[in-house]
Amino acid sequence: MPLSPDRLPEAYRQMLIIRKFEEAIRDLYQKGQIRGSFHPCVGQEATAVGGCWALQKEDYLTCTYRGHGQAIAKGLSVRTAMAEMLGKVTGCSKGKGGSMHFTDPSVGLLGANAIVAAGLPLATGAALAAQLQKQDRVALTFFGEGAVNQGVFFETLNLAVIWKLPVIFVCENNRYSEMTPSHETTSTVETYKRGGSFGMPALVVDGNDVEAMYAIVEEAADRARSGGGPTYIEAMTYRLWGHMMGDPEVYRTKDEVAQAREVEPIVRLCQRLKQLGYSDADLTRLEAEAEAVITDAVQFAENSPTPNPNDAFTDVVA
Repeated sequence: MPLSPDRLPEAYRQMLIIRKFEEAIRDLYQKGQIRGSFHPCVGQEATAVGGCWALQKEDYLTCTYRGHGQAIAKGLSVRTAMAEMLGKVTGCSKGKGGSMHFTDPSVGLLGANAIVAAGLPLATGAALAAQLQKQDRVALTFFGEGAVNQGVFFETLNLAVIWKLPVIFVCENNRYSEMTPSHETTSTVETYKRGGSFGMPALVVDGNDVEAMYAIVEEAADRARSGGGPTYIEAMTYRLWGHMMGDPEVYRTKDEVAQAREVEPIVRLCQRLKQLGYSDADLTRLEAEAEAVITDAVQFAENSPTPNPNDAFTDVVA
């Protein structure tokens, strides 16, 4: 079933929460309240919301270091996400993981990952466990187009097809592997062709269209649950900010980014809602609600305690 038009206002609100989350942590970073750097997902909110909303709460998810939006869309508390960014004990990883290690098994979030392509075998292993235990669960893994050149990419897709595992591979193709255009690093820039070469359905979708994203992932999830095996989805999108905080962005023009802003996910969904008859007042209310969620999360995080240094080695598995 496609995403019901009645749910589009909530999808818009969710995408605004993700966008405003990134804007808030950028401000906190600039104030020195966030250590290190982080990788923003601004411009890629539709892949997160469309993809994660097509899953069930019990389904598994892994994502990349650019996975704040996906984690929140899967159900991670915005409060605990913000607290994790500030290194507080109330964070989803008790303040020890930071930006690149958002995790919450209670909503199926097996974790973001700082290593390129590392989420693929983890999600596929979870899919194998679900298959062996005869659970009605699927696993979805998000990765960037830069991951398709990693050896583990090929190994994982091969096993997923051979064992007909209930896993969905979603490549967020934002055209740049860090600061390098994909065509300079990858022989076949259409990554779905690599996915299809293993014998699974391989599809391309407009990753800036939340409805299209939802529909294609839901179809893949239904196929996986019925024993049809894995699906490869290439979601075409674009990140509007740099690869990470401090990125000088000398590898692309301002005109290119300006053109991308005209078709970015939140602009697209705003236009869609207006076509459906929602007023400017309706949209303003949704934005205010999203802003309130972020304000609350920042206050919660700032008022939370910092970890005790004596706990540095607790929760560590060797």
